[in-house]
Amino acid sequence: MENKLIKLDVSQLSAIAPTLCAGDKVLLSGTVYTGRDAAHKRFFQLIAEGKPLPFPVEGSAIYYAGPTGTKEGMVIGSCGPTTSGRMDPYAPKLLDMGMKAMIGKGERNADVADAIKRNGAVYFCAVGGAGALACKCIESCEVIAFEDLGCESVKRLVVKDFPLTVAIDCHGGDIFKTGRAAYDRRKAV
Repeated sequence: MENKLIKLDVSQLSAIAPTLCAGDKVLLSGTVYTGRDAAHKRFFQLIAEGKPLPFPVEGSAIYYAGPTGTKEGMVIGSCGPTTSGRMDPYAPKLLDMGMKAMIGKGERNADVADAIKRNGAVYFCAVGGAGALACKCIESCEVIAFEDLGCESVKRLVVKDFPLTVAIDCHGGDIFKTGRAAYDRRKAV
């Protein structure tokens, strides 16, 4: 099957995620929330205390990023993805709570892949090392929680045509597995 380019709004994730396939290219628009390691630890403190999270989890997309300081005349500084595997202990619970998408870089563990399948969600990869380019897709940025964490505070971003690749789909497709298998086949020839 040929992968496609899809213009997608975050508000459509619940309906569209089940139609996405690993390798599809997406231009994502809408509201996403940032969160890295320290923020995820605090999310789980709030959950343990029975308190609400600082963003609406149902149907949400979280971007594993810690943007740099904003330069004059810009909405945000460099905003590239961080390694997603560090959030693997937290992702299944957030997916079970209704989160529909994660954006980051790198492989995920089997528990995260299972939670993606179970919840009809998706994991997108953003291009690592291109944070200065990614910030051009961000139309607004607002710190909404944990300001004391600096660049790791939780932010509400509004993105437009943010280029992403479906890395793990809810059918079990995983570009890290298929890519490695294709490489191994070519290497063996």
